[in-house]
Amino acid sequence: MEKIDINPQIITDGAGHEIGVFLPMGEFEKLLEDLEDYEDIKAFEEAESRPNKEFIPYRQAMDEIRKGIVK
Repeated sequence: MEKIDINPQIITDGAGHEIGVFLPMGEFEKLLEDLEDYEDIKAFEEAESRPNKEFIPYRQAMDEIRKGIVK
């Protein structure tokens, strides 16, 4: 993942308390993509660390999910 340059604008209430952040859509979408990539990496690392790993073909896995055999 490449480093993203983020330029947030802090939103404050009348008392000056920080209550939110505004990001341009492009920066927000890039953050979401990076988060999805991170989740994929974590899932892969967890699967790799399991003892007695048993991998099945993708089509078989999707078929079992559709049939409700696994979630």
